[in-house]
Amino acid sequence: MRLILLGPPGAGKGTQAKMLKEKFQIPQISTGDILRQAVKDNTELGARAKTVMDAGQLVPDDIVIGLIKERIRQGDCKTGLILDGFPRNIAQAEKLSETLQDMNLAIDHVIDLEVDEGEVIERLTGRSTCSECGTMFHRVSRPPKVAGVCDGCGGKLAQRPDDNRETIEERLKVYSESTAPLKEFYSKQGSLKTVEAKGSVEEIFSLVCEMIE
Repeated sequence: MRLILLGPPGAGKGTQAKMLKEKFQIPQISTGDILRQAVKDNTELGARAKTVMDAGQLVPDDIVIGLIKERIRQGDCKTGLILDGFPRNIAQAEKLSETLQDMNLAIDHVIDLEVDEGEVIERLTGRSTCSECGTMFHRVSRPPKVAGVCDGCGGKLAQRPDDNRETIEERLKVYSESTAPLKEFYSKQGSLKTVEAKGSVEEIFSLVCEMIE
């Protein structure tokens, strides 16, 4: 089962991806993670990406697609995968479709996590993340037992610098212009499924599972 998660910042894509990974035992592929690993391993694509990043530029789509292709070829992706944070626009989606077609593969489900702008701003301005294990908390919906301390590993909780209203509104604008059109793109392919991302994390997860099982 090959999945793509869509949704605006704060929709819970990362959280749902981790839960899907655990339930279905398929890898969560984050472009940021594979990019950092390629640079660390000094692969051919990693070296090219590092040159671009060192120049302060965005990594071109062809390098990102190449890294994704390499990752998909690894053994743990045989039973499926979850793409987290990619594609971000129509051009990337088209290149991804072409790449998968060349590999005789296809995306089975595209899950769009729908959430309104006001809810996104409330979620992001109130969240904090463990610096050690990455677990997220929220001052209202999921407060830590001890303020500033992770329930799981005891690590320090901190708010991301970009989780402020002004930056969030700009990120939502970029999402609306670049990423939201992917909903129509995948709807035409018949793979889009929409989930109202309201309620608890567990309730949303249950709805996502109903869509794909």
